[in-house]
Amino acid sequence: MNEIGLRWQETRAQLPQNVQLVAVSKFHPAESLQKAYDAGCRVFGESRVQELCAKRELLPTDIAWHFIGHLQPNKVKYIAPFVSLVHAVDTPKLLAEISKRGEQNDRSIPCLLQVHVAREETKFGFSPDELTDFLSLGAWRELRGADIQGLMCMASNTDDMEQVATEFKLVCQLFNNVKQSFFSDKDTFCLRSYGMSHDWPVAVKHGSNMVRIGTRIFGEREY
Repeated sequence: MNEIGLRWQETRAQLPQNVQLVAVSKFHPAESLQKAYDAGCRVFGESRVQELCAKRELLPTDIAWHFIGHLQPNKVKYIAPFVSLVHAVDTPKLLAEISKRGEQNDRSIPCLLQVHVAREETKFGFSPDELTDFLSLGAWRELRGADIQGLMCMASNTDDMEQVATEFKLVCQLFNNVKQSFFSDKDTFCLRSYGMSHDWPVAVKHGSNMVRIGTRIFGEREY
């Protein structure tokens, strides 16, 4: 077994069975992804459209590709035919574009709404109030080509795990409220994507069922 494959298996073994593992492979070569694939990994997360499309051409066809970065609306068309999940839908405009491209490809593209709870202003997403207001307006219900399946967030970039825990707890509470208010009859609205290499145990403790882990599996990124 290769080192990357072993690290993927060790990481998967540490997670509860109900928590999905997205192997964050951005900036790593296709050869590294193949090593994780050979060990059993089938879900990879990329953050650049061009890089994702290039890797998809080189790797097995049964991979579920997740787009985890900031997605520009004009790039959606390139991944709309095949992307398994868009993690970071941060504006109504982007959601509308995803729906448009989904319909053009005869599919409803699974996606998550990104919530901004971190201290850094550089991070994208709806504030909790903005999210509630957006969902209350109800226009999203007419978007047939986009399938909202949960929420995603990134915690503050800090070593203060109490701060991180507070943010994850907030998103978990928000998910529960949104689920009850807007998606109570929709079983597929069930995903809570938060937690990375350094904070995933805190995330899982506070309700995450999808973690995005890269460094623990692939090592430092190759920019």
